[in-house]
Amino acid sequence: MTSHPTDICAHVHVEDDRTGTTVSTLKRALADNLYYIQGKDETFATLYDYYMALAYTVRDRLVHRRIKTAQTYYEKDAKIVYYLSAEFLIGRLLLNNLINLGLYDQIQQALKESGLNLDDLIDREEEPGLGNGGLGRLAACFLDSLATLEIPAIGYGIRYEFGIFDQLICDGWQVEHPDNWLRFGNPWEIARPDYMVEVKFGGHTEVYIDQEGKTRSRWSPRITVLGTPYDTPVPGYGNNTVNTLRLWSARAGEDFDFHVFNAGDYTQAVAAKTFSENISKVLYPNDHTPQGKELRLQQQYFFVSCSLQDIIRLYLRKHDNFNAFPDKVAIQLNDTHPGPTMPFMIRSSVKEYSLASCSNAAPS
Repeated sequence: MTSHPTDICAHVHVEDDRTGTTVSTLKRALADNLYYIQGKDETFATLYDYYMALAYTVRDRLVHRRIKTAQTYYEKDAKIVYYLSAEFLIGRLLLNNLINLGLYDQIQQALKESGLNLDDLIDREEEPGLGNGGLGRLAACFLDSLATLEIPAIGYGIRYEFGIFDQLICDGWQVEHPDNWLRFGNPWEIARPDYMVEVKFGGHTEVYIDQEGKTRSRWSPRITVLGTPYDTPVPGYGNNTVNTLRLWSARAGEDFDFHVFNAGDYTQAVAAKTFSENISKVLYPNDHTPQGKELRLQQQYFFVSCSLQDIIRLYLRKHDNFNAFPDKVAIQLNDTHPGPTMPFMIRSSVKEYSLASCSNAAPS
């Protein structure tokens, strides 16, 4: 008896090219990302193009799991660990993500059938120099462990434009060079400009009388810096949990003063831009000068302010008061760098949310 064509088609299952894990699907996804994201075909593609195409292929599978993870946390109103650290020495992500997702063998075979070698592409990845040593590695391992244990968590830090310096030995002496790890882009991160926050620096306070006749004060800052978050997925080992590392990049609220520029003061016209971008420019700027000490403090305050504003935003998605804040939020500080967290939380609670007179609602 001859089968009807519709009966045959009913048993055919075609995987989604963005989420499938078979060798044939991964080959299609790799070719698709090479063509449509890198804008290359096999004739002109370089090893870097193939690395980027592979990274996006793996990231697609991470993003799918990350969205499902976030939906679960939101629906269950889960208590979340927020881990603040000035360092995250996460290392190269391609190999780690392949192992944690259980895709190493399939990707290796897909590349082999495409005439490529996985080790060659792994070597093309630039290592993010977002940490200096043990402290940064501890933070990275902590995030990996939280995801592996399926504990809801978000890591917060700074998206340094230049990470820990590259070291060269010239004539027996150590010579440091800038670690421009972002020069070719970073396929693992996702920019979130819609979650941008303001961080105020300097200025003065002004006393005023509010509508209820109470004496209050407002902060009139000298400069406002914008913090833009960039999210990197953090997968657990052998499960479907993918948490997030959210790094903040600083930019000016007003990049360019047109009137000052037309007056001929070209340096002052971009002064706000220079000040703001310096904050996330370099991991651990030299603090042997007063300017260096001030910049380090600005970095610490910047990422703490950004992170706490984000934590409160996430909490208020499901709650209209702070009564449940201690039950839904756990903030952990890695070393002394996030030290401004406590005074910022107190100031924000009192000034922004008027919690001082409600002791049972004050966040712990």
